[in-house]
Amino acid sequence: MAERQELVPQWLLEILCCPVPECRGDLELRADIERLVCKKCGRRYPIRNGIPVMLIEEAELPTSEGQL
Repeated sequence: MAERQELVPQWLLEILCCPVPECRGDLELRADIERLVCKKCGRRYPIRNGIPVMLIEEAELPTSEGQL
C-alpha cells in the first residue's frame, strides 16, 4: 500500500473540497482504494498518477451500505 504522502500531499488535502455545489464537504484520503472520499456526501474521487481527479462526472457515487 502506498504512503499517504505519496498519493496526495498534505497541503493539497487541506485545500481541496468536494466540487458538488450543494456539498463542498471535506475530503478524506483513502489510500487503500486510491480515492478521495467526501466526508459529507460520500462521493469518491479517483487519484490517477498522483493527481486527484476532482470532476463530478468522474466521481463514484456512494453505496447505501455505510451511508447515513
